[in-house]
Amino acid sequence: MCDIIHFAWGKSGLGDFLVAVSAKGLVAFEFANQRQTAEEALHARFPDAEIVSNESGLAELVGTTAQLVEQPGLAPDIPLDLRGTPYEINVWQMLRDIPMGETIHYGALAALLGTRDARDVTKAIAANPIAILVPCHRVLKKDGSISGYRWGVYRKRVLLQREKEAVARYATARPEAQHSLRPAA
Repeated sequence: MCDIIHFAWGKSGLGDFLVAVSAKGLVAFEFANQRQTAEEALHARFPDAEIVSNESGLAELVGTTAQLVEQPGLAPDIPLDLRGTPYEINVWQMLRDIPMGETIHYGALAALLGTRDARDVTKAIAANPIAILVPCHRVLKKDGSISGYRWGVYRKRVLLQREKEAVARYATARPEAQHSLRPAA
């Protein structure tokens, strides 16, 4: 049976983005400055799959992900179909455990994986195809500064600021519930 990947385009305050889904769940949520290049990359990533544009069929998902860009406090129940090496998937799952509004540095993440060398962690993070829901933007340099981000340092900075503001709003509205700002599993 041929794998079928449906994709659609959305717009947000941080630019155009592509979402792509398999029968199991979201395989890509990526910001893109050039649509044709992003679609070509999707075809290259899934060479044995049938890639189908499905704007109307994915309209609800596009709306949900666009809203997630603008309001990172949302925890939509979007199933993910994480595809990568076992190591990459392990790193991506660890990223999902970082609470909204908090950050970690590459070395600390590497240490959690039992190594002092952050290079493999950095490569796995750079390969993450699912923005925001696999929050690679929450990983910073050891000194707390923002380093590279697959979709641009500007977007990373904005996403971190939006999360910080969302946590502050939530804490003000419900101080007793602040501990529940963990990402959906």
